[in-house]
Amino acid sequence: MKYLSVAIPCYNSQEYMAKAIESCLILKDDVEIIIVDDGFKDNTAQIGDEYVKQYPDTIKCIHQENGGHGQAVNTGLKNATGLYFKVLDSDDWFDQSALVKVIETIKQLHQKADDVDMLIANYVYEKPSENKSSVIRYTNALPQNRTFRWYDVKHFYPQQNLLMHSVIYRTQLLRNCNLQLPQHTFYVDNLFVYQPLPFVSTLYYLNVDLYRYFIGREDQSVNEKVMISRIDQQIKVNKMMIDCCDVMQLKSRKLRNYMVKYLTMITTVSTVLLIKSGTEEHLQKKNELWAYLKQKNPELYKAVKHTTLGTFMEMDSIAGKKIITLGYSISQKLFGFN
Repeated sequence: MKYLSVAIPCYNSQEYMAKAIESCLILKDDVEIIIVDDGFKDNTAQIGDEYVKQYPDTIKCIHQENGGHGQAVNTGLKNATGLYFKVLDSDDWFDQSALVKVIETIKQLHQKADDVDMLIANYVYEKPSENKSSVIRYTNALPQNRTFRWYDVKHFYPQQNLLMHSVIYRTQLLRNCNLQLPQHTFYVDNLFVYQPLPFVSTLYYLNVDLYRYFIGREDQSVNEKVMISRIDQQIKVNKMMIDCCDVMQLKSRKLRNYMVKYLTMITTVSTVLLIKSGTEEHLQKKNELWAYLKQKNPELYKAVKHTTLGTFMEMDSIAGKKIITLGYSISQKLFGFN
């Protein structure tokens, strides 16, 4: 059987997709690699098909009309046969020694009939332009090397937010929660992590630096200028996170608190980008976003407002906006964001 399915969404990825694919080939019998060619305009499709010829028992290459990153993830999940499912962006890669430990852990858990809903590993921001890398670990927040539940989770620091880079979900859980990411939309990674959380009962944290997250390309979706130009897509995902679950009705206090903080952080990103843009249209969209949260779920709105970040986010004064953007700039420098 395949213990891990790795979906690699590829769109015009000929320059770097090989590195992502090769990084998964350390355990060919245990890993399924699903290359999703999302409507190529270069040699992406040919490269994918060549890998299938080389590794027919390990690699699939699925060709589809362009549907965006979310649709590529949907396609990967639909075709996955592995026990667990992970997304690897085509310009990122895995540390192979860490991947071996992840697979060994999944095997051991499965042999003991102790399959967990979510496995978490560290990720690394790789910024070659500055010869810098930053590791995001969860050692202060999560028990290590054992199965645990939400009540065992300690305090997450802001930089320790769970991202698509750090989570590995049980494949059937993603199907059970009816995860369906929107087409032609960037920033769906947060929805991918957030929506399944209420279905997660058991977790496992493996303290290895698995995912290498490349940062620095000018056209990258997380580049600040690019994000502002695509702000409507960020807002769309933000609203879908608000709608996907009534967080305040969750029985687990730890999970409820974490999801409130997660939503607060995403709404903060939306708010900061709208403020930094500075146009009247975008400032109006900031107000509309907060009004949407308040109208959809007043209790959740109050919980978000009571967080440290949420306290400042609706401030319309010049001083308030400066505080918000200053905090964002400090985070960029500390954690190496674009």
